Amino acid sequence: MGSEQYLKPEVIRTVSRLDLRARFIVEGFLSGLHASPFYGFSVEFSEHRRYTQGDDPKDIDWLVYAKTDRFYVKKYEAETNITGYLLVDLSASMGYTYRQELTKLDYSICLAAALTYLMIRQQDPVGVVTFDEKLRSSLPARSKRTQLANILALLAGAKPGGTTDLGANLRRIAAMIKHRSLLMLFSDLLTDPETAIEGLRMLRYAGHDVIVFHVLDEAEVTFPFEGSVELIEPESGEQTVVNASGLRADYQAAVDAFRERFRRECLNMQVDYVPLDTSMPFGKALLEYLAQRQARF
Repeated sequence: MGSEQYLKPEVIRTVSRLDLRARFIVEGFLSGLHASPFYGFSVEFSEHRRYTQGDDPKDIDWLVYAKTDRFYVKKYEAETNITGYLLVDLSASMGYTYRQELTKLDYSICLAAALTYLMIRQQDPVGVVTFDEKLRSSLPARSKRTQLANILALLAGAKPGGTTDLGANLRRIAAMIKHRSLLMLFSDLLTDPETAIEGLRMLRYAGHDVIVFHVLDEAEVTFPFEGSVELIEPESGEQTVVNASGLRADYQAAVDAFRERFRRECLNMQVDYVPLDTSMPFGKALLEYLAQRQARF
């Protein structure tokens, strides 16, 4: 089956109209990732990027620092291609949806497939790693057009199941991906925050640029339930009966605190944090994120 088949809405309930959507939804996304505010600064190099731990301090452009009070290093022509990896959470909780057409995993795959399409089009190598309590599958980064079909076939066949060990998996990924890359994580982050944050910190320590797409179901954010409701924890199967009206305010405060903690920790690590829920058109979400990313430079 060709990659186009995975991109059609009738096939996807597994993955949404990605071939058509990707062309106009996030057309500028990868060019935005490549974009530099310092083009034309010098003919010696192609662009600048933010200094990260592990870079050679000799490459810091002190003229740029004097103008911006931020550390940038010169990025030479050989470095200008971005190598990307899609890190996709397949734990059981990602299979949840309350009233949206797409589960959290479906929604994540829509985002991941659109980004794959664009990276391949820009001739940037892209690979994928899927995981739940352990690493499940991986494809090394390639920029050939056949890679699009390979990644979509893998993602379209991905099924949620198992528990989450996000922190341990991020540590494994940090050890596995040797070259500095753009790592795009798609997860609901329903795991131990301490270990997840430490895993993200290890990715940054290894020199990777990291984007966290934090995908929750619309119902997990808005808590639209009424009356007596039975809640089932998807990974443990534990059941709890609650009064929805009495719980709503406390629940929403907890979700806000949960998101805020990851936002704050990611900001401190210079990790991009993108909070999403499945009621948000993912194209609009990507465009808004890109605009925010560009505004920071």
